Amino acid sequence: MLKVKGFVFSPVQENTYVVYNEENLCCVIDPGCYFSKERKELQNFIDENQLTPKYLLNTHCHLDHVFGNKFVFEQYHTPLHIHQLETEVLSYAPLSGDMWNLPFENYEGKLLYLKEGDKVMLGRDAMQVLFAPGHTPGHICFYAEADQFIISGDVLFRKSIGRTDLPGGDLETLLGSIREKLFILPDAVTVYSGHGETTTIGYEKLHNPYVAVN
Repeated sequence: MLKVKGFVFSPVQENTYVVYNEENLCCVIDPGCYFSKERKELQNFIDENQLTPKYLLNTHCHLDHVFGNKFVFEQYHTPLHIHQLETEVLSYAPLSGDMWNLPFENYEGKLLYLKEGDKVMLGRDAMQVLFAPGHTPGHICFYAEADQFIISGDVLFRKSIGRTDLPGGDLETLLGSIREKLFILPDAVTVYSGHGETTTIGYEKLHNPYVAVN
């Protein structure tokens, strides 16, 4: 059984997730820890629960989701997994940081690429990779079918959706990703978004003003 621990990090108020199981295996998804106290908070949770990080994952590579990549890699020796189409977005992130007055050191280690249908395994537990572009060209989500949750990154929020006015964004592509990849999931699936509170697929189908299915 997979469990999810969320943290809210950085001035951008980004949601970082640690997904873990009874075997004390875990993955860190979108580490947005910018300040030293945030990095310590993430590390303390992992260490106090005696977790072994197996994966470092990015749903996408906007700066607020990658602030902590270098830290996690240096602490736990976990190479970064992204979709191949996010490589350019990742390389551009430090320049975005300078523009936001949030300078940071980017991850420069090995890149391992994930694609639609791949599975991220933590022992016997699995999360399936869903390709859901539109917010960025190579955005992916992580769906745990057995545990009925999805890490949606910035695709879907409670009563909102990811912005598409940044380079590589496209509104119609994003709406298609939501309808064709997320809204086909069971209504009870919990959505852990990249910002804001959790929601469910069923709630968003009824109440999301951008993509509600009435």
